[in-house]
Amino acid sequence: MSRDPNERPQRSRLYLDTSAYLCILLGEEGSERLSRETDAADLLSSVLLVLEARRTLIRLAREGTLTPDRYKTSLDRLEQDTNHFVLRDLTLDLCQSMTLPAVITPRSLDLAHLRTALWFHATERIDRFMTMDASQEQAAKELGLPV
Repeated sequence: MSRDPNERPQRSRLYLDTSAYLCILLGEEGSERLSRETDAADLLSSVLLVLEARRTLIRLAREGTLTPDRYKTSLDRLEQDTNHFVLRDLTLDLCQSMTLPAVITPRSLDLAHLRTALWFHATERIDRFMTMDASQEQAAKELGLPV
């Protein structure tokens, strides 16, 4: 079946946890690949991404890992990037859910990301759950999320 040349290609739906977002924001190893993949995609996450990213930037600045200029630039970019995400609030239904990976027991905020990704996935399939954390990736696989 041939495609209509006027039809726009479907955009990927990608869920980013905070580790994946910070990798891109801070230009860490793997950031170029993540940036290419997220460039023309619909980006999904939890509002926790904003909280965790801000906290991490503050911690890095206090430790001296981020210069004051880089800190400000990173905060400004976080503010701009937030407008490109579809963010879901952390709600009571997500907190009360009994959904847990079969083997891995994630930390609380990681579990909130996983449950939020599952919520998005149930609403409309996501193409990939993106994380830089091996344990979080394994937990996502256990829950049936595409990684």
